[in-house]
Amino acid sequence: MANHSSSPSLLCASFNQDHSYFAVGTRDGVRIFDTNTGRLCYERAVGAFVIAEMLFSSSLLAIVGAGDQPSLSPRRLCLFNTTTGAALRELNFLTSILAVRMNRQRLIVILQDKAYVYEINSLTILDTIDTVPNIKGLCAFSPCLDACYLALPASTTKGSALLYNVMDCHLHCEIEAHRSPLAAMVLSSNGMYIATASEQGTIIRVHLVSDATKSYSFRRGTYPSTIFSLSFGPSKQLPDILAASSSSGSIHLFTLGFASHPSRSKRSSGFLGSIIPGAVNDVLDPAYHHVLHNAVSAGVKRAIMSVITYNGYFQEYNLSIDAQNELSWSLVREFNLLTATMDKAS
Repeated sequence: MANHSSSPSLLCASFNQDHSYFAVGTRDGVRIFDTNTGRLCYERAVGAFVIAEMLFSSSLLAIVGAGDQPSLSPRRLCLFNTTTGAALRELNFLTSILAVRMNRQRLIVILQDKAYVYEINSLTILDTIDTVPNIKGLCAFSPCLDACYLALPASTTKGSALLYNVMDCHLHCEIEAHRSPLAAMVLSSNGMYIATASEQGTIIRVHLVSDATKSYSFRRGTYPSTIFSLSFGPSKQLPDILAASSSSGSIHLFTLGFASHPSRSKRSSGFLGSIIPGAVNDVLDPAYHHVLHNAVSAGVKRAIMSVITYNGYFQEYNLSIDAQNELSWSLVREFNLLTATMDKAS
């Protein structure tokens, strides 16, 4: 394992909707990588960016500057074409943009006290949602058009979330998940589940979105910890693995009732995305972390976990769960995202 610097080098990082590519924002510009090959596909060095979001594998890139220069205001969203190098549209707001989410029909912009829902082609405003103070821009979004939900914090004193159907523009439900305020949440790509963690960081709960019922409850640890990210395996059907990264420097994996869905036992591979701070020298080390819960005995199950660290490294792990519920893992690839070139990325 390389001896990585402890100082943060990335300003932002995000996987696209099917985890086939990811974009990172640095103090110099934006870079896009192919998750499968590690190849640097695109770079634009024009200044610091705090948001860089892709639309699947298309040339559309949503970017927000860090404010280091007037043209890169944190209050301006630029929809950019990476193929032509041209700005397609710009949207300006009164306060800083904290998060952006997209699918093929909707564009979501999150501010501290509002969320805007746009039709992505015409940029017509379809809905404006007033929110509780949301200084971290916490949100979750499912890109599936058949179950396209946006989740936002419902309170600053307890861990409840409001789920909106952004295709029909109506409030779907409120989920009361934790006693403490929310720190992280994620929707599965098919919109079936929402996973949440509170500021306490010891319990991760998974609710079924359709009827707002709790389906799973996982204990990450005994002592409080800040959950930095939650990520489902991007299955088109049931999301059978949930990954959680935290300030403890580890990644915890949880399986979601695979045994109760035998039709899913034939699935053999998939990608998981997560962002964690610093190096991960002890990641998945069973001597230090109990990282597997609710494992199933339906033959060997495999997955690939892709990790982006805050100090600018990409790491890829092969995960395998055998019939005895034993987890094995191996680091198969690692490279520096900041020094990669267009010709050689790994």
